[in-house]
Amino acid sequence: MPDSPVNMAAVIIQTLGGLGLFLLGMVILTDSLRSLTGDVMRRMLLRFTHTPLTGAMTGTVMTAILQSSSATTVAAVGLVGAGSMGFAEALGIVFGANIGTTMTGWLVVLLGFKLQVGVVLLPLILVGVLFRLFARGRASVIGMAIAGFGVIFVGIYVMQQGAAPLQQWLTPESFPADSVRSRLGLFLAGMLFSAITQSSSAGVALSLTALHAGAISFPQAAALVVGMDVGTTVTTALATIGTTVNARRTGLSHVIYNCFTGTGALLLISPYMLLWHAVAPGQLDSHAEIALITFHTSFNTLGVIIVLPLTRQFAALVERMIPHTAPVYTRGLDRKLLQDAPSALNAAAAALRAESLALMRHLVFVLGDNSRGSFGNLVELKNELLKTAAFVDAIELHDADSQRHAQLVSLFHAMDHAQRLHDRCFEGGSRLDTAARMLELEQDRDTIILDLLAIIDDVESENHLVAAERGVALAATIGGRAGELRNQVMTSVARNAISVDEGTRRLEAIRSVDRICEHAARLAHHLSMATTTPAIGQG
Repeated sequence: MPDSPVNMAAVIIQTLGGLGLFLLGMVILTDSLRSLTGDVMRRMLLRFTHTPLTGAMTGTVMTAILQSSSATTVAAVGLVGAGSMGFAEALGIVFGANIGTTMTGWLVVLLGFKLQVGVVLLPLILVGVLFRLFARGRASVIGMAIAGFGVIFVGIYVMQQGAAPLQQWLTPESFPADSVRSRLGLFLAGMLFSAITQSSSAGVALSLTALHAGAISFPQAAALVVGMDVGTTVTTALATIGTTVNARRTGLSHVIYNCFTGTGALLLISPYMLLWHAVAPGQLDSHAEIALITFHTSFNTLGVIIVLPLTRQFAALVERMIPHTAPVYTRGLDRKLLQDAPSALNAAAAALRAESLALMRHLVFVLGDNSRGSFGNLVELKNELLKTAAFVDAIELHDADSQRHAQLVSLFHAMDHAQRLHDRCFEGGSRLDTAARMLELEQDRDTIILDLLAIIDDVESENHLVAAERGVALAATIGGRAGELRNQVMTSVARNAISVDEGTRRLEAIRSVDRICEHAARLAHHLSMATTTPAIGQG
């Protein structure tokens, strides 16, 4: 037993302090890596995710690199919200992220315990901080990642040193005898720990440390780890309250999947121990840390293998459980995406693209093509444009991120022209009615309708640059015709073929059509800039 309560308190304080350093290092490392690889991660997720299986593989690799399943999951939700990925494929990424998080345990066991690098890496923290203070751009962020990596292992070292005396007063015998009831108790304790710390990785590291110190036995540690895996779903479920449908679907899927794998893992603890005793008699106790992290990786991998063939059916079930209720245009605008600016920008661009296409289809309809156009709910569209504008306004970027600043500027330009186009449709309804029946505009109406339909097809096919070029050509054509059309109307008024009032209405209709084509052209241009390579266009 420790010499005094003071010594016991010191042990606990040192262990918890080490845990705090570990969590701090994880936060620093994850944030730095996410900043460095944010765009790369999204490109890799899109490039390699074609099926739930490839999504699981990509999710595993990206989470292992970033050391954060939440970063990978947020990126997947953003891609679904932007319409770039299906929900079933995103589920594959979420499943794979569970495997990727187990890599933290392997780092703890292979480097933190086996190589005892905590003290050796202390200078690494200084190197990283010096990079952060004196370097600029990516080098500064790399410095923070290096410092975070060092802090993680210093935290492991402090935890290990603090936990070493625990075996004097805390042993496996201090807990109830190994039974179903005791395992369930430890499972619940693990859930509570993860729900409070919001990190299963920290819980796994602490369990490994206690197991390494001999304070708990393998089945006790295994039950704790399983509970910590399931406990992360509590945070996920709470975080999705009040968010978009895609986020709530992802959160529910995570809860169902982790409860499934957790239940299976609890049942597998005893068979797993029997397998160790059969394959390597007497080695379970001497290699308990390796056995625990192998168990952690194995049950997560087994869960993915079992669920993957049923992913599309699972996705359909979740979609029925949480149906879409929000308007289609802003379904992907999850406030959680604001934590990841590139994902937020892509989601906003997708929402604005959907709203712009609805406006163009409305124009096709009111100009006379009822079969290929569609009458839009302009009041709803106005509200959706305002929601998108508020979301775009809430996006915050780092000063050094010039490309994303250019994309944000293009979004503001596109938003401005979309709102002006909406105002032309909403407030200028009578002018468009006049334009739809004017003989002078008959040929031009056909040109406008065909070009708008082609722009719609190009945008839906993601040929954004072609859509932008087509819009510029349309605006130039109609702009060039506007003067001639005005002369025709004035000539008709002068010959008393039409009244002055009718002539005024036709002139306003020509002006409105000219402005509509200009706004449509600039909208297509800035959408292409906001959706493809970021660049600042003209207002």
